[in-house]
Amino acid sequence: MLAGVSTCRSRAWRNGVEVAADFPLADLDHWLAEPNILVWLDLVQPEPDVLASLAGELGFDPLAVEDAVSPRERPKASWHPNHLFLTCYSTRLEPPADGGVAELEVGRVSAFVLGNALITVRPGERVDMDAVLARWVDDALLDRGVAALVHGLLDHLVDGHFETIETMDDQLEDLEDLLFDPAIKTRTIQQRVFALRKALVELRRVVLPMREVVTSVMRFRSDGQQSLSGELDGHFNDLYDHVIRAAEWTESLRDMVSSVFETNLSLQDARLNEVMKKLAAWAAIIAVPTAVTGWFGQNLPYPGFGAVSGLLQSVVLMLIGTVGLYILFRKVDWL
Repeated sequence: MLAGVSTCRSRAWRNGVEVAADFPLADLDHWLAEPNILVWLDLVQPEPDVLASLAGELGFDPLAVEDAVSPRERPKASWHPNHLFLTCYSTRLEPPADGGVAELEVGRVSAFVLGNALITVRPGERVDMDAVLARWVDDALLDRGVAALVHGLLDHLVDGHFETIETMDDQLEDLEDLLFDPAIKTRTIQQRVFALRKALVELRRVVLPMREVVTSVMRFRSDGQQSLSGELDGHFNDLYDHVIRAAEWTESLRDMVSSVFETNLSLQDARLNEVMKKLAAWAAIIAVPTAVTGWFGQNLPYPGFGAVSGLLQSVVLMLIGTVGLYILFRKVDWL
């Protein structure tokens, strides 16, 4: 086997007990040939010649190899003559210190599932394989074969989806409370709503296809393939239930985001109506002295023309009209 020139990690277990750690890529053939051995190999940003040589040695499908390194691949699972290929994503959403909405951080991992080995390929370090490795050990299912590795990896990713969805749900609830806070600017709410909606769209692109991924893995196992035994049926059924719940939760979040967006628009219209009512009320109040002064300012004789009584009449009319309209508008909640 070709000596490794890309960053890689590896483990080998015999009957659930670790027998080798971080062995070189050149020793992969040796461990794959050993009986009762389960192997995990992780490649981070592998060079094309390394991945091509590995694919040739292990008989990976060229299209699967291409998908493992191509950007913007959707989550999927595909069957090939001697292996199963998976592409999945991790997610993380952490609110920043200023209380705004953080961007969704997505990490990708592709996996080639063999009869006794799991080969993972990652473009970066966003997928925490240390946590995945710890889950494999804590679950104590490694004696069940490569199915335990596949289940542990998918279960870790789906749990991360739940954490992201829960964080997004909390941010939506905070945003709903801000809708009725007069001290918060409308522009701030709009920016947060649009940022959250953008993150939700990206999250749904990752979460929804996981139903197909888990279903394909379960179908691969039910067809009697040797690479995944049927001893973990209950675990995979539970995993599928979690995937369904995550997908349904994102549907609920989408409805909530739409509701917040529409409520924000309705509140803006309501505030605009309040402003228009106030302007109309003050315009009516100002119109009273304007009308009175216009009447008494005409150049035709009228009762009190050129006399103090005329001045008193005009002042009394302006006060009565202005105060009366102010009281009326306050009573009908226009001011």
